[in-house]
Amino acid sequence: MTSVLVDAYRTIIPARDDRHGPLPPLLLILTTVTGLVDAVSYLRLGHVFVANVTGNVVFLGFAIAGANDLSAAASLVALAGFMVGASAAGRVGAQFEHHRGRRLAVVIAIKLAFVAAATVVAVLAGDHLTDAARYALIVLLAFAMGAQNATARKLSVPDLTTTVLTLTITGLAADSRLAGGNSPHAGRRLVAVLAMLLGALVGGLLVFRVSIAAPLGFTTGLLLLAGITAAQLSVAEAPWANPT
Repeated sequence: MTSVLVDAYRTIIPARDDRHGPLPPLLLILTTVTGLVDAVSYLRLGHVFVANVTGNVVFLGFAIAGANDLSAAASLVALAGFMVGASAAGRVGAQFEHHRGRRLAVVIAIKLAFVAAATVVAVLAGDHLTDAARYALIVLLAFAMGAQNATARKLSVPDLTTTVLTLTITGLAADSRLAGGNSPHAGRRLVAVLAMLLGALVGGLLVFRVSIAAPLGFTTGLLLLAGITAAQLSVAEAPWANPT
């Protein structure tokens, strides 16, 4: 138990000589963002995911099969927006491939712009979204999350993909001592799960009790904090900044 707590602590507050430097806590913030934006998209944009897009593939199949509460068009738009965002982040990030911190800072700035735009759309639309506003939000948020996921993939920090927890949860069970493993990164994996859970909880509460714009505004604030931090930490060269 002690090793798990230490691992969790060092994920949130890395040691000075940590191979990944400040990247783990920054990626935890983005993991929380995933829960926030998917709370908005699933609860208010027609049962569609903009971050956990695996669900959209399943939803698309259900919609084609005749599920009345799911939209094939919404799932397709979310998938397309996510892929365009991932492609854009890959192209932009390639210019900073030799410095992981700068790559993250630039993509967070792009993501911030899209989430801020989504916040403006949500404020202007109010609680009664038109189809145009709903699809605009899906496109903006899916693009932002595609960019995030592509960047996290390139940063290659173990167990911090920021949008997908399936392998993380599988690792917790399959690598546990009960399964005959030595539980590597168990603390980090638990913190990642809790970060997304926290984001979904806060996002859901804000959607139900305040407005659809509230979680998006909160997300914008988190991204601004993460972006400023990433930019400040990326000025100097450091061993953690080098690609793995």
